[in-house]
Parts: sequence; structure tokens; C-alpha cells
Amino acid sequence: MNVRSRLSLLVVQILIFSLLTALLGRLFYLQIAAGPKYRDAALSIQSRDVVAPATRGLIVDSSGVPLALNKVGLAITIDRITIDKQADQGVAVMQHLAKLLKLKYSDVYTNTRLCGELPKGQRAGCWTGSRYQPIPITREADPDIALQIVERSDEFPGVDAQPIAIRNYPELAGVNAAHVLGYVGPLTEEDLASTSGKQYFRSESIGKAGLEIQYDSYLRGTPGIRTLIVDRKEAITSESKNTKPIQGDHLVTSIDVRLQASAEKALADAVKRGRANGYTSDSGAAVVMDIRTGRILALASYPTYDPNLFEKRLTVQQASDLFSEKKAVPALNRALQGLFAPASTFKSVSVIAAASAGYDLNASYNCPSEVQVGNRAFQNFDSRDQGRMSLKKAIAVSCDTLWYQIAFDEWLRDGGLRPKSNLNDYFFKAAQSFHIPEKVGIDLPSESTSRLADREYKKSWYQQNKDFYCNYKTRAAKSQQTAFLIQLAAENCVDGDKIRAGDAVNFSIGQGDTVVTPLKLTQMYAAIANGGTIWQALVGKAIVKTDGTVVKTMDPQKLGTLNAAPATLNFLKGALREVVVSGTAAGAFAGFPIEVSGKTGTGQVFGRNLNGSLKDDTSWFASFAPSNKPRYAVVMMVGQGGFGASTSGVGVRHIYETLFGVKGNKVIPGAAIFPTGKPPKELPKISPATKPKETP
Repeated sequence: MNVRSRLSLLVVQILIFSLLTALLGRLFYLQIAAGPKYRDAALSIQSRDVVAPATRGLIVDSSGVPLALNKVGLAITIDRITIDKQADQGVAVMQHLAKLLKLKYSDVYTNTRLCGELPKGQRAGCWTGSRYQPIPITREADPDIALQIVERSDEFPGVDAQPIAIRNYPELAGVNAAHVLGYVGPLTEEDLASTSGKQYFRSESIGKAGLEIQYDSYLRGTPGIRTLIVDRKEAITSESKNTKPIQGDHLVTSIDVRLQASAEKALADAVKRGRANGYTSDSGAAVVMDIRTGRILALASYPTYDPNLFEKRLTVQQASDLFSEKKAVPALNRALQGLFAPASTFKSVSVIAAASAGYDLNASYNCPSEVQVGNRAFQNFDSRDQGRMSLKKAIAVSCDTLWYQIAFDEWLRDGGLRPKSNLNDYFFKAAQSFHIPEKVGIDLPSESTSRLADREYKKSWYQQNKDFYCNYKTRAAKSQQTAFLIQLAAENCVDGDKIRAGDAVNFSIGQGDTVVTPLKLTQMYAAIANGGTIWQALVGKAIVKTDGTVVKTMDPQKLGTLNAAPATLNFLKGALREVVVSGTAAGAFAGFPIEVSGKTGTGQVFGRNLNGSLKDDTSWFASFAPSNKPRYAVVMMVGQGGFGASTSGVGVRHIYETLFGVKGNKVIPGAAIFPTGKPPKELPKISPATKPKETP
């Protein structure tokens, strides 16, 4: 054999050896190194998890009264394994069952199909769990019908009746609190796609809104898992795991059930009162805050909805009504999602601005019927000339023209349309110190950010809208091609990024582009009352286990401090007291035995309703009490409710009556919600049977 042949043979031998080495190495990796991984993968292909949901934790008020609990329902369930073995795959059984339960067969069929078994457009109501666990088709069956089904098992193979935990909102003391509590619902594919590392199981129900979703990780507990091993024919061969569910922890809130009920009733009555006075009055919000801690004691939004409907499964019409403009969008939490011009309640900010600018708060000023700003006359309310008066009285009677003049003068001093490099911007800086463009940080989802129409906002707004206004005649609808709107568009095209004189004067009385949530305004008035501290707003107080062990406490954080001298705040408090004593709210609080300080607001709204009518004014009343030693801030807003005092002011008075135990014009001993004058600090003992205390 020559050298060439030997070399070729050597190369072949090396190649074969290399292939054998690679093969053996791969076998070693698959069998030894990666064996557990592939064994688990193979097991998962053959395993099926049956989930036993945990009992959800309670949500209670500050005294332990349940706001959300669990009640026992009677569920009619279908066993897919048994049903699928029927000759017709259970069609006859399900048709018979649907007729007995007065349900649609199509709904029963959809409810018992795995989501993957149905086309994408037909999956509403499909079963998100496993076919190896009972699938409920109704949760609140009539016990007599359930007994018939169980006794006639030969007619209903695979059908059973089982007790089941149902989330329930008991409405103790007449409390609804839907916008605070939220609701629970079945896990969806969208939920699974956005879990952000959370471990969910398909047949679980989870929090969908409010406190239910905010604290879902604590409330839902840990579900029990029973893992079944099945063969290729889906027959169960063994069981590999069986863990019991662990009950969820409880949430203690700062809400007081009696005060919450009072706030809801006062708000609903205020809306009705607005309608009785001839206004559209279609919505509203009310907030009660502890000014020394930021804790929310009551929060209401109108209109509301029944959170229990979600456990019963909403009809298409009910789901549509929740977001219907004709129904005033009940799903919207106006207390923290609604944005409204604050109107004259904003004059408290203007007082701080005037003091910073050097105006004498104890001097007298003119309140004429109108003030000429450029080529436009800005009128006082009702175009009344109220003569010369002190600044305190101007706040009390809610003079507008005084603020027009001050704001216009300061705008001119700052350079007008050609702003100076060293701007004073007293009005903007006073508003910024209230942290208006920042959220209050409440532990409820989807809080809106209030908007402060300062110089930065105008620049941002201009960049977004410049193209529209500079091409207004081709971009705007014909109905918007009026002479006034065309002229306005031309002005916005040229200097829409600048603060104009009209912007400045409107800003000073809470009109224009500045909008706030009722919750933000409550935070602002709480800061005025407590001496300048801006507190985070919180509803949750603590997470507690069934045995009383505290898992976590939630404490509000200090977010900032008002840039106002103590003397300025003291003057402002006195002026706000004068509003109730002799000003615009005097009639609403006539004879009230507790000293209340506050400010009315009547916000002008641009636009039309669905029926074509012009929108009515927004009614506001922002307040705190007792005036001498403030403890609580109460704010009410009624959308299209008209005047601040007659609609919202009267509503706030009713809330204070409950808070301080007032009947008529007298304080009833022992009738106050918090007899010691402050909300409880200690955590309550939690029991589903706890009842609210009677209010004398």
C-alpha cells in the first residue's frame, strides 16, 4: 500500500471516529445532561392540570365591615370527559339541560367548549380551563332543579351540582362602592399575555377593576393543583400532584361604610337636585379625605353599576350600557378619571399667586362689571359691578374681574406675547406647587393626570395641533367653519405656542385648558387645610391574614409642600370660611353648627350633548372642616349641574351632617362617625359576619 492510500485511509478513520464521538456526545447530552428537561417536557405533554381556585380574601372597611366577600352558590357543572363519550357527544343532554335551566343551548355549548375548539370570532364565553375539571354553566342554580338533575343521573350523564364560592358585594348600609371595589372576572387570553411574570391558571377568576385588581396578588390566594397523567387516548392513567388551595389574604381599607353610603346618597341627590333646577345634571363625583394622612374615607362616582352582575355574567345589553354615552358611561370613575375645569375653586391658587407677586391681601380692590383685555371685554359673573371690596370679600362673593385685572397686569409685566427671559409667572408657579400635573398616586387603577395649562403645555399643544390650525379650512368639518372659529384657528396658527392675554385671565379663575380630577382638587384643598403638605391619596391600609397576622401596611407618602407663606395660608383659610358665612355658600350652610370653609365653582363647558343642546355648567364645591382645626376635606362635582352652591354645596353639607352627627342644625351627641374626631388607626378583627355600626 503506497503512502497516498495510507493517508486516505487515515483521513477516513479520523472522520469516522469524529462522527462516533459527536454521536456519543449528543446521546450523553440527551440522556444524562438534558434528561430531566426532556423528561419534564414529555411529562407536560401527557399531564393535565385541574385547578381548584382558592377562596378570595375579603375587602373590609376601617371597622372590619365586609365590602367584598364570598357567598356559596350552587353550580351546575358538566364533565367533558363523560359528555364526549356520548354517541352524539352530549348534544341531547345539553339541550335537555338548557331547557330545564331556561338557558340557550348555544350558550351552554359555548360555555363548555375550550377556547381553542372554537373559531376566534366565536370565543366569547368559552371555557379557559381544562376539560378534566367540572365546567360550570350556571353559578346560582335553583336547589330544586339541582336536586332533579342529581337524582336523574341516567338522564344527565356527566352533569352534576356542586357548591361554589361566588364573589359578592353585599351593599351593607346601602353601600355600592363599585368604583372603589371593582369586580372579578374569568381569566382571558389578554390577561395571560400581560401577566408580567405572574403565574395564572386558565380557569381562575381575577380582579378586573378597582381594589380587586390593584391588590389581586394578595386577595386571590394560591389555587390548588391536581396534575393528572393521561395516555394518547386522553384516558387518565395516574396522578402526579395534588395540592390544596390556600385562601387569599384580606384587605383592610380606610373607607368607612357609613360615610361611603352617605357620600353616595348625597351625590345621587345632588344630581337629582340639579335636574330639578332645570340642568342636564348627568354625572358626578364626591371624595372625602383625611387631610392629615391623605387616606380616602369615602369616594363615590355617579352613575354607578352593580359589580355583582359580573359574577352572574353580563348580558350584551348590560355590557354595552356600561360604556354608553346615553347612560353617561357608568363604568367611568369620575372621581379619579374625569377631567373638569375647576372654575372658581381655583381662585385659592390665585390668592397664593397674588401674595407671591406682592399684592396686599388685606387691601381693597375694584370688582367692575367687566375688564377690557386687548380687544375683548371679560365680564364678571352676571355682568355685575360689585364696587370696591376687600380681597377676602372678593373670594366670598366670587368676583372674577378682580382676578382678570391682576392676571392681565402680571402677564404684561412678564412681557406679554414676547415673554422676558426672567419670568415671574406667579400664577403658574403657584399652581405648580400644588403638583397639579402629577397624579395623586391613589391605589386604584387608571387615574387620569390633571392638566396645567402653563407655558410648557402650550408649546406641547402647539406642536400637536399646528398643522390642523394652519390648514383649518381644508381640515375642519363644514359645521366648524364659522367666522369665529376660522379667526381662532388663524391666531392659533401664528402664536398658539404662546400664553396670550386671554389664556392668562382665564387661568386665574380656573377656566381655559386647565382641568383637574375631583380627587386632585381634594388633595389641593387638603393641603391648604393642613398647612401646606401634599399627601398621596390611599384607600388600602393593610393586608391581613385570616389569623390576624399583618402581611403588609400601606402608608401614604408626603409628595411635596406648597410654596406659600403661613400668613398667606391663614388668610386663605379665613377667606374660604367667609364664603360659607356670608358668600356664595351661605345659603347652602345656613345654620350649620360645624364651621366649614370652602369655595363654590361654576365651570363653563364648551360643546353640545347628544340631543344637540348646549352643555350646562359644571357644579363644584371644595371644602374642609372644622375650620378652626381642619381634619377632613370634602369635594363634590356634578357634571352639568349648574351653580356650585345650590347643587354641590348642599350635597357636601349632607356629607358633613353624617360625618359630624348633625341633625337639622344641631349636633347629636354620640352620632359622629368618628367620636374621637379622627379615623381609627388600629386594624379591625375581620369576620364576614361583621355588621356596620348604627348611626344614631
